[in-house]
Amino acid sequence: MRKTSLMFLGAVAGAAVTLLAMQPHTMLFGSTAKAASSDTYKELNLFGDVFERVRADYVDKPDDTKLVESAINGMLAGLDPHSSYMDPKSFRDMQVQTRGEFGGLGIEVTMEDGLIKVVAPIDDTPAAKAGVMANDIITRLDDEAVQGMTLNEAVDKMRGPVNSKIKLTIVRKGVDKPINLTITRDIIRVKSVRSHAEGSDVGYIRITQFNEQTTDGLKQSISDLKNKLGGDNIKGYILDLRNNPGGLLDQAISVANAFLDKGEIVSTRGRNPDETQRFNARPGGDLVGNKPLIVLINGGSASASEIVAGALQDHKRATLIGTRSFGKGSVQTIIPLGANNGALRLTTARYFTPSGRSIQAKGITPDIKVLQDVPNDLKGETDTKGEASLPGHLKAEGTEESGSQSYVPPDEKDDKALKMALDLLRGTASNAAFPPNPKTPVPN
Repeated sequence: MRKTSLMFLGAVAGAAVTLLAMQPHTMLFGSTAKAASSDTYKELNLFGDVFERVRADYVDKPDDTKLVESAINGMLAGLDPHSSYMDPKSFRDMQVQTRGEFGGLGIEVTMEDGLIKVVAPIDDTPAAKAGVMANDIITRLDDEAVQGMTLNEAVDKMRGPVNSKIKLTIVRKGVDKPINLTITRDIIRVKSVRSHAEGSDVGYIRITQFNEQTTDGLKQSISDLKNKLGGDNIKGYILDLRNNPGGLLDQAISVANAFLDKGEIVSTRGRNPDETQRFNARPGGDLVGNKPLIVLINGGSASASEIVAGALQDHKRATLIGTRSFGKGSVQTIIPLGANNGALRLTTARYFTPSGRSIQAKGITPDIKVLQDVPNDLKGETDTKGEASLPGHLKAEGTEESGSQSYVPPDEKDDKALKMALDLLRGTASNAAFPPNPKTPVPN
């Protein structure tokens, strides 16, 4: 039997699991599977006995589906923080997240006092064209009160088939009466890459996640910056990966390739030596013509972000500035379990940077460490504990590292890491780590 599965890397922040690094992958089951031992079958019989006892004697009649799901989750949670079972809805949500497009309205929202507050409408989307504004409060969806819904429930209700309609009731500051808008859903693409010119000589590119739209977004950003500034006038580029939890593996590889002409980008190694896979840069891949490059990372840069940062650091293609990254260095495989059965997310390998470094429970150390000035009211709340702090994590090769600053000032003028990058690119500051020296050892 042949199953199609997806391989990815993931990081856990608090209680949330973020999918990182995914790639189409085919596994052949049956011929390589080892027969379970007789002891294993005895344990399975024990599980069956307990399951039947709970079904027969628990004080309230239990839901069989929930019992099985809980048992599966318990088994997987005992392995590591990143293996888990996804029910059908979670599996669909993951696919939407990694695809980077869905049928919807095009608004970024948050929950405030039990109501949905608009952070911002996305340009050229149905919401923006209908006149939805930042700070609008959405009180009703199709005449159903939002009060009492979770944020996810409200978002699910706003998403839907393309060309279908939904009615929003909005309260806006300065407007006496509620505003009723009927909006037709369209395809919404999550913009994972944002860029702008820093002055007249530096291109700034920020990647917020690695979804199916990321490489195209990066190529467009590089083209736009060249057209705006003039390719010959650009002194260098800044690639900002701070607080990027990751995304698709193939996108991480192609983003790294956008700044590399040759060499390995990442390798993955499973339990058996023949499961090792190596991914290499393609000749002619450097889209910025070998212009100087600085990568910004911090404690929130995880997995796919660490693949890109590690490859560029190992190849001496970029100087890394900021704080140590999250340290998520394991690979999971997403295995669909058939119609309406969800999917299994199982840790199957570790990944390594081109020099053979495993960053599992260690993270990537920047070439230049820059700590931000954290406001007093946020001190103690801006550090991520990292992979090494997660219960049941895969152990590191050598000393583990945990705790790293993840604060990024909201105002660019207060961003010390960004300022350092700009000063180095413009030559108003100097550091032995910039430009990278091929003879300098890679930080461990």
